[in-house]
Amino acid sequence: MLSRSVRAVGLNHVSVSAIDLPTSVRFYRDVLGLVEVPTPRFAFPVQWMRLGDQQLHLFVREGVVAPSYHHVALDVDDFEATWERANELGIHDDSAFFADIYELPDGSVQMYLRDPAGNLIEIDWPDVNSLDLDRLPEITKLADTVEQSSETMQARLYTRSAELPGGQRTAPRSAT
Repeated sequence: MLSRSVRAVGLNHVSVSAIDLPTSVRFYRDVLGLVEVPTPRFAFPVQWMRLGDQQLHLFVREGVVAPSYHHVALDVDDFEATWERANELGIHDDSAFFADIYELPDGSVQMYLRDPAGNLIEIDWPDVNSLDLDRLPEITKLADTVEQSSETMQARLYTRSAELPGGQRTAPRSAT
C-alpha cells in the first residue's frame, strides 16, 4: 500500500542558536520588535518569540555555532528605520552578499544583519520605489553585479502582494 502524497502548507517557526539567551532575546525584542511568548521548559535554554503570525525560537546548545550564510529572512514595517538602527549598532553584514543593500530584479530590496550569536538575518522590503532613498546608502542592483538572464529577471522575492505601512499594498512587479 502506497502512502498518500503530503505537502507542506506553511511555515510555523524558525529556530536559531543563541550564545547568551538574554542577550539574544533583548536583540530580537529591541532591534526587531519581536515579543516573548510563553515557552515550554526544555532540557536546555529556549525562548519562543512572536514574529507576526509565526514564531522565532531561540535556543542555547553547547557547541552549536551559527552557520555563516544560512539565514532567516524577515519583513519589517520600516526598512529605513531598520537600516538606521542597525547602523547605530554596527550590525550590518555587507560581506554576506557583497553590498549594503541589494535591489533584486523585481524591485524588492534586502540587507543583511548579524545577531549577537552570529546568525545572519536578511531584512526584506517589497518595493524600492516606496523607500526614502535619502535615508539609505547607495542601493546596488543585483543585475549590475551578477549577470541575469531573461529567465532570472522574472524571479520574484514576494510571491503575493505585500502590505506597506499605512495599509498600502504592492503587488509583485512584472519584469521590465
